[in-house]
Amino acid sequence: MKIKGLRWWIITLIGLATVINYIDRSAINIMWPYIYKDFGIADENNKQALALLTTFFMIAYAIGQTVTGKMMDAIGTRLGMVVSIVGWSFSIALHAIARTIGSFSIFRFFLGLFEAGNWPGATKSNAEWFPAKERAIAQGIFGAGASLGSVVSAPVIAALYLAIGWQGTFAGIAVLGLLWIIPWLIVNKNTPDKHKWITPEEQAYITDKSLQKDTANATATVYSWKQLLGFKATWGIIAARFFIDPVWWLFVTWLPTFLKEQFAFDIKQIGAFAWFPYLMAAIGGIVGGYYSSRQIRKGVKPVKARNNAITIGCAIMLVSLVAIVLLLDRLKDDPAIAIGLIGITLFGFQFLIGNIQTLPSDYFNGKNVGVVAGMSGTSAVLGVLISTWMVPVLTQTGYLSFFIMGALLVPMAWLSLRMLTNKAVMA
Repeated sequence: MKIKGLRWWIITLIGLATVINYIDRSAINIMWPYIYKDFGIADENNKQALALLTTFFMIAYAIGQTVTGKMMDAIGTRLGMVVSIVGWSFSIALHAIARTIGSFSIFRFFLGLFEAGNWPGATKSNAEWFPAKERAIAQGIFGAGASLGSVVSAPVIAALYLAIGWQGTFAGIAVLGLLWIIPWLIVNKNTPDKHKWITPEEQAYITDKSLQKDTANATATVYSWKQLLGFKATWGIIAARFFIDPVWWLFVTWLPTFLKEQFAFDIKQIGAFAWFPYLMAAIGGIVGGYYSSRQIRKGVKPVKARNNAITIGCAIMLVSLVAIVLLLDRLKDDPAIAIGLIGITLFGFQFLIGNIQTLPSDYFNGKNVGVVAGMSGTSAVLGVLISTWMVPVLTQTGYLSFFIMGALLVPMAWLSLRMLTNKAVMA
């Protein structure tokens, strides 16, 4: 049996895994403003408690990005993705039996550790299944999964919470990941050079060396972490992720709390409206991937095309965040405009992030891709941890400083790439 376009089936499954990943991780952020009292937490301490839970998740996520990146390179993406999704499915199910903030924190730690594998796994899989000129659109589809997961999670989690409570919600969503394993193992039987279902035409298209790296000195050398840190490209990707990822997580973590405090939304209203910014993000991911892929088809070198898309995404983010800063006082009675501007910000983020995440497979090859992707993911988490603990302090009297911080991070990410990756020696 031969399947035309098998690589698109693979990336679709990875996108679906990412949807499940975000449903699982977003559940606590959506329900937290309404369940924190169940853990004996006072109103004035609820943000600090959420920051603590996020910290446990993100520390494990930082460790997991690098560890699972190495795992993906060692055992392959087929089994590596299974290990990750089984681990995070059981971890989210354990949330249902949490009785204290301490046990909740432990379960969040394990959730973060296993969920981290989705990102280096997806990046490595895209490098295996797609030629350079298509990787950004593939990464955009995968990135859209993160956004669609947030789109779906808001109404689904709100509905489940109202129907079966927070314990039942955590137990119920754990089943999704386990079900995903079945089609993954059936469809993703092997790498494209050995897969029995791939057509000869697609196999030749994927493995044609003329469609791969845009550099003549790319080699199959496997570098150590220390050696990889000797390349400017590695540091450019690491620094960019450190500055830009916190902007996404500001909204993933705090959007429900912001809507409750700024506009007095109840959980039904959050379920009804909080999905829109992530729908915009999903569109941004696909459009950003398409944009750079189209440039490559026109003859632009992959790295140049990625950087062009990153510049556009940064500009969109910066304009929308500055608009929120300037208009925030006037938006107190008009949540629709605030949600719309946040949506534009997340559109810009997803427009660029797939291109940043694709850079490891443009600058490096072979068994270096997962490691560089993992290291940049760890750096992103460190940036998120810092911003997470700044939020309870910055938002004591309002959210103006919250949005100013987001606006400042964008040009810092852009400068990191401009200063380090453009003159990098590829490896």
